[in-house]
Amino acid sequence: MLDTTRRPDRHRHRVNPFELSDEDFRYKYRFSKRFGEKIVGILREDLVHDPRGCPLSPEIQVVCALRNWARHEIQDDTADLHGVSQPVVSRTCKKVAEILSRKSREFIKMPTTLNEQQETIRKFRSIANFPTVIGAIDCTHIRVKKVNADGGQLYINRKGFSSINVQVVCDADLKIMDIVTRWRGSVHDSRIFRECRLKQRFEAGAFSGILLGDSGYPCTPYLFTPLLNPTTPQEERYNRSHIRTRNTVERCFGLWKQRFRCLLRGMFGDIETAKKTIVACAVLHNMAIDMREDVFSGERDSIEQYSSEPIVQRYIAPSIRGNIRRRQFIETHFQ
Repeated sequence: MLDTTRRPDRHRHRVNPFELSDEDFRYKYRFSKRFGEKIVGILREDLVHDPRGCPLSPEIQVVCALRNWARHEIQDDTADLHGVSQPVVSRTCKKVAEILSRKSREFIKMPTTLNEQQETIRKFRSIANFPTVIGAIDCTHIRVKKVNADGGQLYINRKGFSSINVQVVCDADLKIMDIVTRWRGSVHDSRIFRECRLKQRFEAGAFSGILLGDSGYPCTPYLFTPLLNPTTPQEERYNRSHIRTRNTVERCFGLWKQRFRCLLRGMFGDIETAKKTIVACAVLHNMAIDMREDVFSGERDSIEQYSSEPIVQRYIAPSIRGNIRRRQFIETHFQ
């Protein structure tokens, strides 16, 4: 005989996660309850309830996305914890990422006023006495699932896995001031910078400082790279100071990926959602720095097994103007 007894709906039992203790909330979501409440406050008006079926509150939507990105567990586990289905978690993460990426200009921005630029320069100089630095630039590869569409092979980087090559400029506090997520893994760092809007702004004189980059970039009047073969004490001092100051962007990547394990282990959704999720994680990273969020220590030791060596970029020869400007800079500041 056919059993027509209705099964209990496990997806309708939901507990408000903000009723948890601070310690339990941090264990489940890797951030403080205060941080979660701040995100809910920013996104509440945009997280409209779905009128069909059982609606999800803004609180549930935010913590589903936060747990999925920060812990990078399978979505079924996040779904079971919050009394929803896996497809609901997937749609919720996509929705929250889209909203945060739309708001990114409020949280990810270069210093524009003279006072803001001078303060940024001052903080960079305090690291290794390298003057006039307004940002450290580099790229990092975020793994994505294999792309089978036409052009999918262009996502495969030099290490042989599919990725998005993400360009970031950070400040001395490790906050992300500029981010570009539209390039496939096979594209060289120098091309990404050459075709980005930030380069145009530097060429137009929008900033009073310079960027520091590695030898994967050409040396220009506004982007200084290390000397390939320093021969004088002044050049060696320049290189030592350059390396210590530019290292902020490497530390930024490490902190960002430690906070959001999805950036370490890879994105499994479609490419467009992956790009928006990367930007969303950058927004949350900046908010966490502003709110002095401690890094969750529960998985601190395991980060090494997911980190990889940077993909080595070929050396890019400096431009003539860049070489002259760097030489003058060394003679002025590193005597």
